[in-house]
Amino acid sequence: MVSLTSDMSPLHPDRNLALELVRATEAASIRAVPFIGRGDKEAADGAAVDAMRAFFSTVNFDGTIVIGEGEKDDAPMLFNGERVGNGKGPRCDVAVDPIDGTSLTAAGRQNALSVIAVSDHGTMLDASSVFYMDKLVTGPAGVGVVDIRLPIGENIRLLAKALGKPVDEIVVSVLNRPRHEQLIADIREAGAGTRLMSDGDVAGGINAARHNARTDMCVGIGGSPEGIVTACAIKALGGHIQGVLAPRADDEKEKGRDAGLNVDGEVYEADDLVRGKNTIFVATGVTDGQLVQGVRRDGDFIYTESVVLRGASGTLRRISSEHLTSKWL
Repeated sequence: MVSLTSDMSPLHPDRNLALELVRATEAASIRAVPFIGRGDKEAADGAAVDAMRAFFSTVNFDGTIVIGEGEKDDAPMLFNGERVGNGKGPRCDVAVDPIDGTSLTAAGRQNALSVIAVSDHGTMLDASSVFYMDKLVTGPAGVGVVDIRLPIGENIRLLAKALGKPVDEIVVSVLNRPRHEQLIADIREAGAGTRLMSDGDVAGGINAARHNARTDMCVGIGGSPEGIVTACAIKALGGHIQGVLAPRADDEKEKGRDAGLNVDGEVYEADDLVRGKNTIFVATGVTDGQLVQGVRRDGDFIYTESVVLRGASGTLRRISSEHLTSKWL
């Protein structure tokens, strides 16, 4: 039996909230469309932020942004600590990325998403004081098998055995960055293939954890906020995720330590990143990608595709929506 508040709203994030949040990611994606391929990632992000904030105010929940786009003084960003929702529903921790892949959007490239992740209040790790995190993500076959502390070659061999496929069929996603040159070389030396991402490692992590996806593992250093967001999705997919914070300098390490974070190589497991299974992950495509299709306009209609993942039920739902263009002019 679900406990209810006096206004008959669930105490925890539920399927109704998940579907309501889709409206916010749809709005952010649609508003970003005029900026696709225009080279102005700040303008794209600003339009998405404004749209997401406007729709948040209509949703029945009492959310606090734990993972946002900056501090309060950086408005109009959805900032860390901002309260969102109409305050009448469940108390939630919220992670937002109005556009995961602003550079992808500006360049007109694939895999840009609008993303919201939600969990019970007080369960989401606030890793905002350390910008980067080293991550390892796989599907369910990697649970109890791979470990971020092992060499990448050994993890590839272990995962291949667990999946029942040869090493040369393993594909590993990695952000294409100079810091990953040795990692990429080691993956190829082990006999696996690489899928190099220019940006957007949330989609990379989720694709690695999905059943019958084109990639088997996602590794490397990306944003810490993206690690928390990805963990919310992995809870619904039954996959494996580990993270190690990667401060860039001594002052950032000290800042993280002051915030109570583990900054000396300790491993964050899935339940350290987001406690419990009551997670919601919602994403709408801005541009086309492996996870979802991007926004498409055809005459009087705008078409969007979204995914909703719920940790409590272990479900992934796809939502294809048709919007009247006249309502968005």
